[in-house]
Amino acid sequence: MRLTILGGGGFRVPLVYGALLGDHAEGRVSRVTLYDEDAGRLTAMARVLADQAAAAAVPDAPVVTATGDLDEALRGADFVFSAIRVGGLDGRAADERVALAEGVLGQETVGAGGIAYGLRTVPVAREVAARIARIAPDAWVINFTNPAGLVTEAMAEVLGDRVIGICDSPVGLGRRLARLLGARPGEAWIDYVGLNHLGWVRGVRIGGRDELPRLLADTAALESFEEGRLFGAEWLRSLGAIPNEYLHYYYFNRDTVRAYQEAERTRGAFLRDQQRGFYAEAGRPGQPPGAALAAWDRTRAEREATYMAENREAAGAGGREEGDLESGGYEKVALALMRAIARDERATLILNVRNRSTLSVMDCEAVIEVPCLVDANGAHPLGAAPLPLHAVGLVTAVKAVEREILAASASGSRADAVKAFALHPLVDSVGVARRLLDGYAAVHPGLGYLR
Repeated sequence: MRLTILGGGGFRVPLVYGALLGDHAEGRVSRVTLYDEDAGRLTAMARVLADQAAAAAVPDAPVVTATGDLDEALRGADFVFSAIRVGGLDGRAADERVALAEGVLGQETVGAGGIAYGLRTVPVAREVAARIARIAPDAWVINFTNPAGLVTEAMAEVLGDRVIGICDSPVGLGRRLARLLGARPGEAWIDYVGLNHLGWVRGVRIGGRDELPRLLADTAALESFEEGRLFGAEWLRSLGAIPNEYLHYYYFNRDTVRAYQEAERTRGAFLRDQQRGFYAEAGRPGQPPGAALAAWDRTRAEREATYMAENREAAGAGGREEGDLESGGYEKVALALMRAIARDERATLILNVRNRSTLSVMDCEAVIEVPCLVDANGAHPLGAAPLPLHAVGLVTAVKAVEREILAASASGSRADAVKAFALHPLVDSVGVARRLLDGYAAVHPGLGYLR
């Protein structure tokens, strides 16, 4: 099989390639094509992957090629992994600054920052989807481009059910809960429902029994894992569920905005500066074998240790524990998804797919994040119990925002874009919404299409 990675110079590509190196089954991926517009990033990443292959010393490691020609990258692909970042990390850092100057959240997928990122990204995602449909019509597309649910929905306008979105947040949460309850991840059924970065675990079934009530009653157990420390045992018991970590931006918004405003650098600025150093080091000519991979390992360890640091500071949750830094995220979901489709190896995975009739508060085209049965025909969302009213309010409000982003990116309407900002629960004023759009338009040439 041939896998094409869009955004092939991206920092997390070695996670995907590492998962492929561990796959020895018949019909595995034999060729990986990296596509990126940045030749320097492609060169550095190709060196990291070469070091990975050498260290793994496995026979028939997937052959890696790199190109800056999108058509060439797509031709003959069986799977396309989309992980692009429109505007790069400079764009993310600007998204954060503009929002924080207005006193609202600028996170890349939540609030004003997520809206700005979506307005930049959706037009490009639609173009990519159209190119895939023309050049590789039989390919399956696995989308990790953020905001993942929104971008998946945009690409589904062209590709239908052949595009599936993935995210590592629900996977990590499910893994932590299973481990805490004494089970292996594969032994636990995670009742998870919502949108990307806006979902809740409502049950953890092990051996046919829901163990979540037992966990919620145990304060010490609740406060022993990342989400428990982040939200606090009392609030989790009030919800009767375990929220995705990104809901901290909603439930503790003022605390988080204050922590971000007081931080020395925003998350985007930190990653921008960190990755500049990594790519310069990994791309430097004449390095000894293994040097690029070692540089990536060091950078990744620092990146993971500082993830959501401002939220943990606001919550008094302390640093990340070693168990929370484990791999096992989206790269393993992507590999399991490809295996299930290519080999008809049925799997149950939490994915971003079109709703169909899963949640009654959503129309059939809305992309939601729920457990799905995956087989050779794609991903099929499993039935879900109705959401409680507090969750209905958040999910429907944010989906309405996503729909305005889709409308604005199709029409070029400034009014639609303002509406997207103004309707978001974390933007509390139409006046602020207008100033946000003006601020983003001033720093992002890619938003020049809005009139």
